[in-house]
Amino acid sequence: MSEEAARALAETLTREHRNLDELFGRFLAAAARGEAECARRAIEEFDSELRRHMALEEERLLPKPPGHKLAPPQEEREDERLFRELRLEHVQIRELSAMIVRQLAEKADLAAAHALAGNLARRWDAHTTREERNLFPLNR
Repeated sequence: MSEEAARALAETLTREHRNLDELFGRFLAAAARGEAECARRAIEEFDSELRRHMALEEERLLPKPPGHKLAPPQEEREDERLFRELRLEHVQIRELSAMIVRQLAEKADLAAAHALAGNLARRWDAHTTREERNLFPLNR
């Protein structure tokens, strides 16, 4: 990928990170107000955009680990470790988001969904910070 193309992709992904932050914020605000239906719609929109965004990153930015496994091999280069760990973080973040969606869509349990939100917020923030610091050329 050319440097110009890498910069354009980094700008797009950074912009999408901020959009996802906003979508997640809508969920948090609705949950804090006790508006279960609004919170459900917000987290479903976040989850959908999250999955699309992560698929793009995995297709364009994060090579598959050797053997397509997320468990660490005996020997691994530093860049391979970073890519594998970021993919593993994607799995964890998607699963947390899906758990929140299920709590609201299947059980209408706003308290349970809100209880999971702090974990998702911490993981999402740490993950996007790591990506932007370590992968995106405009932040290096």
